[in-house]
Amino acid sequence: MAMLVAFAVAVLVAALVYPPPSGLVELAIIMGVAILLSLVGLFDDLRGLGIVIRLGSQVLAAVVLWFAGVQVTLTTVPALDLVITIVWVVGVTNALNLLDNMDGLSAGVTTIAALWFGIIGAVNGQVLVASLAFALAGCSLGFLRLNRPPARIYMGDAGSLFLGVVLATLGIKLRFESPPAVAALVPILILTIPVLDTTLVSLARVRHGLSPFAGGKDHISHRLVRVGLPVPVAVSLISGAGFAHGWMALLVSRMDATTAWLAGGLVATADVFLFLLLYRVPVYDNSRGRDFVLQSRVPDFASHEQTEEALK
Repeated sequence: MAMLVAFAVAVLVAALVYPPPSGLVELAIIMGVAILLSLVGLFDDLRGLGIVIRLGSQVLAAVVLWFAGVQVTLTTVPALDLVITIVWVVGVTNALNLLDNMDGLSAGVTTIAALWFGIIGAVNGQVLVASLAFALAGCSLGFLRLNRPPARIYMGDAGSLFLGVVLATLGIKLRFESPPAVAALVPILILTIPVLDTTLVSLARVRHGLSPFAGGKDHISHRLVRVGLPVPVAVSLISGAGFAHGWMALLVSRMDATTAWLAGGLVATADVFLFLLLYRVPVYDNSRGRDFVLQSRVPDFASHEQTEEALK
């Protein structure tokens, strides 16, 4: 909740100094949605909420954002764009939630992604996007100082759901002079890491007959540790990949359509190659039963030795 308070204060100050062209109503609704999901996450941390309530609250948040003007506009069919908006908001929100599986990982990836959203928004004169993004980067960076290995505080669902819905909102609000399909590449590139992680885990678990929604130790971070990397190195490597994708997003935002699609295709090819390599890392032990990966969430690792022990 401390991140949410810091974010709200920063956004309020920015709005007073640089009022967003779209007015304060849209900003207030975005803040309200962030608070809603943070509270849902807090209740989930304290008492545990069912998947229906958690997903339902995220769908509600997406619909509220839609009516506030935070809309994906890839087609000429409003109903289809609404569905795409819901899928994007729910998908990104859950991706950040699932990425919170190792000390410093979710906060680090969020800081980098928010900085790139802020830079691209500022370059294109988008006051609202830049203000929200830099405020988010600031609060997540401040949290990262206490959450990096070995962590002194932990994020929990209250923090990760808040970060996720704001990043999803930034991805929708970021607009610039490019064909819609090309412009859509930019937020996808910035958020490739959490989306890739969620996709990897979901496909692997479905294949092994496990729930994609449970906590576990089969994420990209755990697979990197599984092949011998220390926890800080694994976290830094993933954050570095996020930075590289953000840099490519900035370049794509300045390219013509043909060059942008070519660059996006090259990045996608590299990502698929890495995806397949990580997918092959053994993380499921059938001899220990179907629940191997579904044990209670792996502790936020404080050391490489603890991680190795947890993964044995």
